[in-house]
Amino acid sequence: MGAVLLKERENQVHVKGEKPFNLVCNKDSLAGAVSQRACVFCGSRVVLYPIADALHLVHGPIGCAVYTWDIRGALSSGPELHRLSFSTDLQEMDVIFGGEKKLRRALLELIARHSPKAAFVYSTCIVGIIGDDLEAVCKDVAAETGIPVIPVQSEGFKGNKRAGYQAACDAMFRLIGTGDTAGISKFSLNILGDFNLAGEIWMVREYYERMGIQVVANITGDGRIADICRAHGAALNVVQCSGSTMQLAKMMEEKYGTPAIRVSYFGIEDMSEALYDIARFFKKKYPDDPETDRIMERTKALVQEKVRDLVPKLEPYRKALAGKKAAIYVGGSFKAFSLVKAFRLIDMQVVMVGSQTGTEEDYRELEAITDPGTVIVDDANPLELNSFLKEKGVDVFVGGVKERPIAYKLGIGFCDHNHERKEALAGFEGMLNFAKEVYSSVMSPVWRFVPRKAA
Repeated sequence: MGAVLLKERENQVHVKGEKPFNLVCNKDSLAGAVSQRACVFCGSRVVLYPIADALHLVHGPIGCAVYTWDIRGALSSGPELHRLSFSTDLQEMDVIFGGEKKLRRALLELIARHSPKAAFVYSTCIVGIIGDDLEAVCKDVAAETGIPVIPVQSEGFKGNKRAGYQAACDAMFRLIGTGDTAGISKFSLNILGDFNLAGEIWMVREYYERMGIQVVANITGDGRIADICRAHGAALNVVQCSGSTMQLAKMMEEKYGTPAIRVSYFGIEDMSEALYDIARFFKKKYPDDPETDRIMERTKALVQEKVRDLVPKLEPYRKALAGKKAAIYVGGSFKAFSLVKAFRLIDMQVVMVGSQTGTEEDYRELEAITDPGTVIVDDANPLELNSFLKEKGVDVFVGGVKERPIAYKLGIGFCDHNHERKEALAGFEGMLNFAKEVYSSVMSPVWRFVPRKAA
């Protein structure tokens, strides 16, 4: 393994059991390492993009706009303005003389044509270099059109993907607190950090509604500007993708006193615990209110019903997959916790796990729940991933679109757990879908005809 690691990267890889835990993370990618991590603009875009009734305008060269259209599944139950790509398409003369006038014209034309509820304007690397004043242009257009026009300070060169998450949270925080909170129940919450890639947020909302909990805002899957504006009226923030939206939850707690809890919707154990954590929160907050007892009873009934139905259906896949090896490399490390547990549920061994944006606390928790010998890696590159997968004899690799070619070139099964998937993998129903997908990938007869399996 050491032969493929650049010296400057050695402290970002840890093998459990070989030495005391001391993993360095949350740092800028090493120049020349061809990191799997994306830029600041990407980080902001993937968080804000699923807000379906907003205009999303990329202020920069047309090349940056390639990372807009359908980069996430981000299903909507209504408007689909978010699925259109818009760019100011800055040219050489705009770079020389500035692009503010072009940006203003683009905003006015697009707002008149599409009537969005708000507009997000994303700054790219070149905008940061030439110094266009997005704040002034957005303020001017907002006054003229009467809708919020929000600059997203996401110049790609100024940090890593986590800085993009912060830029997105800063942009949304401008909206929060501007809406009417009338009619919001004291038993209410906001869903943060789920992007409704394959309809998961609709399943999760149904769980909460069966418990008797009102959902105020989806942030950001199937999101709506009006809901985000009144999100400060909710009693609780429930954060699924903590890397992307925990900062927003912290900002809301500081300004509005809204508490937050971190949850995961992947796997039976974590999905059940998420529902119980919310029920316990309201019981603690309103100990004398009999409704909290009813919420807890409805939660128990829901979990028991789902688990009773799911476990027998998982058994055939568990028997077939027992002893197979899995590797995980995802954007946010909190998702990795649930994936490790989900693989354990079907008797598979996780031999490598990593993420693009994990924190030291996240990686310490990962080390605690993984087996000795597991490789834990922060901000990996293709050469490292290639080496780890071969060294560990992996049968299935869970990742995103950039990891797919690595798996297929090695003759390894692949499961997309990121932007491009079309099958819901969250919730109780999602656990069964996950087991089916892993089984189909690992047990496919095609692997008999590739070098890795034939050897």
